[in-house]
Amino acid sequence: MEKELSLEFLRVVERAAIASAHTMGLGDRHKSDQMAVEAMRSEMDSVGMDGTIVIGEGERDEAPMLFIGEKVGAAVRDKTRAFPAVDIAVDPLEGTNLCATGEPNAIVVLAASDRGGLLHAPDLYMEKIIVGPSCKGAVDLDAPVADNLKAIAKRLNRKVEDLVIIVLDRPRHEELINQIRATGARIRLISDGDLSAGISAAVVGTGVHAVMGTGGAPEGVLTAAALRCLNGQILARLVASKPEHHERLAQMGIKDAKRIYATEDLAPGKKIIFACTGVTGGGLLRGVRFFGEGTRTHSLILTYDDRQVRFIDTVHLKKSPDVKVVFY
Repeated sequence: MEKELSLEFLRVVERAAIASAHTMGLGDRHKSDQMAVEAMRSEMDSVGMDGTIVIGEGERDEAPMLFIGEKVGAAVRDKTRAFPAVDIAVDPLEGTNLCATGEPNAIVVLAASDRGGLLHAPDLYMEKIIVGPSCKGAVDLDAPVADNLKAIAKRLNRKVEDLVIIVLDRPRHEELINQIRATGARIRLISDGDLSAGISAAVVGTGVHAVMGTGGAPEGVLTAAALRCLNGQILARLVASKPEHHERLAQMGIKDAKRIYATEDLAPGKKIIFACTGVTGGGLLRGVRFFGEGTRTHSLILTYDDRQVRFIDTVHLKKSPDVKVVFY
């Protein structure tokens, strides 16, 4: 599956990134998301797979395309051939506000696995702590913040004061922020995009040592898929604070609302592909760049079984008889 489909999924995320990049800075977050969804859905139709959306834009009544349970891929039209069965999780545009306002770190994201390899996460919040390979096994979701930071610092052979922790800038994180700052660790507050932050924590050289706080559960599953490929770790627990949340969990067959999910629980697949393309430039990926002869994209493709991490810089040339390729 990974060899067959990884470059196909690259094409899907590239096209969605280019489409949404045309709306960058226009101030219309819904338009940005719509363009990404439409481009992603259109490209998926030509991918040689029997795909099912397990994490998407929402339930069928809420989303016209890429809704949970939607069938995608060439198998939808071609019933004469056997295609690999694939579960798909997408965030067509993580950071819709970032794209709309022209801020960094908006990305297009897709994760795929063999059937049953991605948790069907409810659209709730999730407590999370994310670390890279060096700190795998050193943290505990229920441990005091100071203890986790000491454990991370010890694994990295540095002082707590040298750590950089990413936290979403939300009122619900006020106490967490105070606890981190009390240890002397530094915080990078972000307005959106905890998925790309989680990937950064698992890549050496980004200057990010952990991600802490509460974010979306679907984004947690996508992050877990990337971390399986990068040998990082996420620990997470669903936040069910209202009766309707518990009803939703019951409908999905989740009996223990307080369960702590490990990376392998969120993305248990034996075959995993993770693909993302930058829309606006950030610490991990450069954004889409338009120039006279075409468009340039920067993407990350991860595969679990093949153990490949590929940063791909692509120039999409215009179809013109006198087009020129410029090296820069």
